[in-house]
Amino acid sequence: MKLNRRKFIKRILIVAASIEAVFLLKDGVSKIDTFSSKELFNAGKADSFEKNKLYPFSTGQFFLKRFEDGGFLAMSVKCTHLGCVVNANSKTGGFNCPCHASQFNKFGEVLSAPATRPLDIFPIRIENGEILVDTRKPVKRSSYNKSQLTYA
Repeated sequence: MKLNRRKFIKRILIVAASIEAVFLLKDGVSKIDTFSSKELFNAGKADSFEKNKLYPFSTGQFFLKRFEDGGFLAMSVKCTHLGCVVNANSKTGGFNCPCHASQFNKFGEVLSAPATRPLDIFPIRIENGEILVDTRKPVKRSSYNKSQLTYA
């Protein structure tokens, strides 16, 4: 059997994925589903964020928006089209994708294509006044709903 470059790389990827799966499923429990407050991104004290402002967290890969009513929303920096990093648009309060010109409003909803769905969001918990964002599990959504906001 002749092994060309494509087949070789495919086999290496399969082996690597298998090894990763063994580590994640060790003892029959998925490490992905178990987490504690220590594994969440601590964005800071809820009362230190001004209303109607956007805060970028490049290390956490999200924008934290506090809306006028005090609700918080953590939106992914990745465009839902092809994963480019979006920029905040200070004029509109929304976001622009520099790669393919998708535009999003302040809630992360699509204003112009090629993106077809809103920016992903991350679950937020507020414990002892601290905003904790779970950046490991982006939530895909089809639209904005006020129930997606978290209040202190």
